[in-house]
Amino acid sequence: MQVRRAFLYVPGDDRHKIEKSLTLGVDSICLDLEDGVALNRKEVARQVVAETLQQADFGSSEKVVRINPVASNFYDDDLQVVVPAAPQAIVLPKLEQAEQIRRVSMRITELEQVYGRPAGKIQLLAIIETALGIINLKEICTADPRLCALIFGAEDLVGDLGGVRTPEGWEIFYARSAVVTHAAAFGLQAIDMVYVAFHDEWGLIAETRQGLQMGYTGKQIIHPRQVQPVQRVFTPDEDQIRAASALLKLFAEHQEAGIGAFAFEGKMIDAPMIRAAEQVLARARAAGKLD
Repeated sequence: MQVRRAFLYVPGDDRHKIEKSLTLGVDSICLDLEDGVALNRKEVARQVVAETLQQADFGSSEKVVRINPVASNFYDDDLQVVVPAAPQAIVLPKLEQAEQIRRVSMRITELEQVYGRPAGKIQLLAIIETALGIINLKEICTADPRLCALIFGAEDLVGDLGGVRTPEGWEIFYARSAVVTHAAAFGLQAIDMVYVAFHDEWGLIAETRQGLQMGYTGKQIIHPRQVQPVQRVFTPDEDQIRAASALLKLFAEHQEAGIGAFAFEGKMIDAPMIRAAEQVLARARAAGKLD
């Protein structure tokens, strides 16, 4: 599965910012055709994005494009330009209904056939950022095999709710929990909300850690200085890897001896702790720290 610890948005019409993003070593670069592009720059952005996908060296970074919402007049024009340029994934903003995913997936399949692209290779990520999207999460998660991740959009959701954004975040806690819970239930990645105060590294780290603790596998970012702090939080350190490895080794030995629960570092170990240790090692492997 593609590692998406840090998911960086870059305006699709800004060549300078795109070129800068290619040097950052970020897991995913999402070239934006939606909110980051003015209405009178949409066509320019499409051409810049298509050229970048075909000509630029992304290194190990994933090539992603965020198109305009399916409810808009722009999304099909986006797909006609983007799909021939072969991105690895496409982000669907303001996703509210399962039918919208199926519609986009079918259109991509048609374009893959027209342009001779391998069928089914382009993945879809859905941004859940409206009240209706939250209500329809179960149906969205099972809509189409291309869907690989849910992305939580806090700022747009609060606007849709008519709420007030606060540092504590209680106004979005239910929705943030619902997104990560549904992702886990249906085997999808969960990418957490943007931290808009990009100069505040401590606040970014605290919010990223909270997302990790909730079960999120990555975080959306909007500035180059956010790349390293976010990817560092989602990467287990040597002590965590060592402890998880030791616990799983001891667990295997006890299972071999027919022993269930046992003590480790002053704690009684049971199935949930074993699963947590397995997740630590899975994240370490995904980040390239373990074979």
